[in-house]
Amino acid sequence: MLSGRLVFMSVNSRIPGFYKLTPPERFKTIVERSGLSEGDLASLAATDGKMLAIADRMVENVVGTLPIPLGVAANFTINGRDYLIPMATEEPSVVAAASNMASVARIHGGFRTSSDQPIMISQIQVVGAKDPQAARLRLYERRQDLLDLANEQDPLLVKLGGGAKDIEVRIVEASGKTYVVLHLIVDVRDAMGANAVNTMAEALAPLVEQITGARVRLRILSNKADRRLARVRATYDCQALGGPDVVDGIIDAYAFAAADPYRAATHNKGIMNGITAVVLATGNDTRAVEAGAHCHAAAQGRYTSLSHYEKDDAGNLVGTLEVPMAVGLVGGATKTHPVAQAAVKLLAVKGAQELAEVIVAVGLAQNTGALRALSAEGIQKGHMSLHARNIAVAAGADGDEIEKVVSRLKDGGHVRLDKAQAVLAELRQSGG
Repeated sequence: MLSGRLVFMSVNSRIPGFYKLTPPERFKTIVERSGLSEGDLASLAATDGKMLAIADRMVENVVGTLPIPLGVAANFTINGRDYLIPMATEEPSVVAAASNMASVARIHGGFRTSSDQPIMISQIQVVGAKDPQAARLRLYERRQDLLDLANEQDPLLVKLGGGAKDIEVRIVEASGKTYVVLHLIVDVRDAMGANAVNTMAEALAPLVEQITGARVRLRILSNKADRRLARVRATYDCQALGGPDVVDGIIDAYAFAAADPYRAATHNKGIMNGITAVVLATGNDTRAVEAGAHCHAAAQGRYTSLSHYEKDDAGNLVGTLEVPMAVGLVGGATKTHPVAQAAVKLLAVKGAQELAEVIVAVGLAQNTGALRALSAEGIQKGHMSLHARNIAVAAGADGDEIEKVVSRLKDGGHVRLDKAQAVLAELRQSGG
């Protein structure tokens, strides 16, 4: 400290050969380079050698792992079958809200779902075509040649009933240039599909250049997975929700989100609280799913609610949700991470489409739970009640002290770190 200000050491982040080191060697190196002690960074170092070895194969420059709380959502009935659903999240109330709303949905049969075939699109960007409109048609004329070449890259996928099924060619105007963009439309079966479609696109690039007489630049999948939608609907009993006024409040909250992008962003975040937790638990790509969902929310030219709420003739709340869901059961972390493997076993899903449908059911349940809290008692009552335990621990409470601090915080109505510290000091001073 100097004059009340922290003084930070200069860090040299240039570390030649860092990637060649073992995880313990990397940890030792960052301790030395950071100017901190091993104690300061001890929590970064993994204690589970087996998990560390797996992590070192999954991503680069690994020094440790970050455990995320994994809960199990109960009460879910989806298409007449019960599920125990693993959810990985750091946010309090998410698992509880989803489980609570699943119990309400059970009264009227639970969740009903449907989904599209697992279709993904890879884009091949052609630049500098002298005759872009004619080049577009030439690509269509060679449709079968393009499909045959694509399918040569993954005969196993074709054998399983998947593979390249069609092409679509678009003209895209941007920054004064005209691009010809070939979409390769691929059924990826039980995979998320990124590796399969990217490999196909790479293989097609020389032929596309030959056909168009121009240069191919990008060859990459699109996370706008709008041909791979999953849908869910549920009826929530009016009385179980808290009565007609709560139902009307939820519908008003939905209408607000549908009309206002500021509200829609938070509304949809509530949906993704449920979706992302299951996607992460099963080792799927959270960023891809989130990108596809938010893109879908703006599909009509403005950002709006992904879910929809209305009343049936009996006054019950009916919720629906339709969202892209590019998830898989083969490849990636789903097959390499032991926790993801166990989560998939717990779900006992038979294919990627069933997994997608389970995930959107959780998204709808979580959204409904959040809207009910907003409409009935306010979001903070339930959310902060659970958050109070985190605050108590952060204040230094341990063992029996935690519940005592939580109780005092809830009674006082202020769940804040300073309040928790003051309560803890009083408890210790009084010996209670």
